[in-house]
Amino acid sequence: MDTGNASMASLASQICNHIASIFSKPSIHPPALDLMVAELASTVSQKGRVFLYGVGREGLMLKALCMRLAHLGLSAHFVFDMTTPPITSKDLLVASAGPGGFSTVDAICSVARSHGGRVLLLTAQPETGSSVRHANVVAYVAAQTMADDGGGEKSRTLLPMGSVYEGAMFVLFEMVVYKLGEVLGESPEAIRARHTNLE
Repeated sequence: MDTGNASMASLASQICNHIASIFSKPSIHPPALDLMVAELASTVSQKGRVFLYGVGREGLMLKALCMRLAHLGLSAHFVFDMTTPPITSKDLLVASAGPGGFSTVDAICSVARSHGGRVLLLTAQPETGSSVRHANVVAYVAAQTMADDGGGEKSRTLLPMGSVYEGAMFVLFEMVVYKLGEVLGESPEAIRARHTNLE
């Protein structure tokens, strides 16, 4: 292996190990994986739809989850997409506010609740964030976000700002899709058949 590949492998291992460590931290909160699978499965059993919303890179992770939920056969919609239907009392909004709150996340969660929708909030700040007050269920992701990235480091960090939280979201969502697929009895062939062919 040349030194370039060895260096890449070393960086990749450091990043993956750091993100994996998020899921082994002791916590008084129920596991985010269990909460998400239970809420999504309940929504499916009620023939409800799933709405997703987040800002910045958190939003990108939720868009990736939205796609995979559609592959699992759920009616999944990212808020503000042109084809997003109205939310109802059978539906679930999955939102993220890693640092605890964003004005847009607060507003979207509030609107969802006012129309009877359930709100599952992902956050690294479950006790102090402004978005928590709008949630029915809070899924704690014990990762660094912009809220606790001091920014005073003299040397560059491998995962700056909210990268640890966003990376943990991606890994969590892959676990959710795997577990939810099991719960729903979705075969790999059925999931693959729902993938777009307009490529």
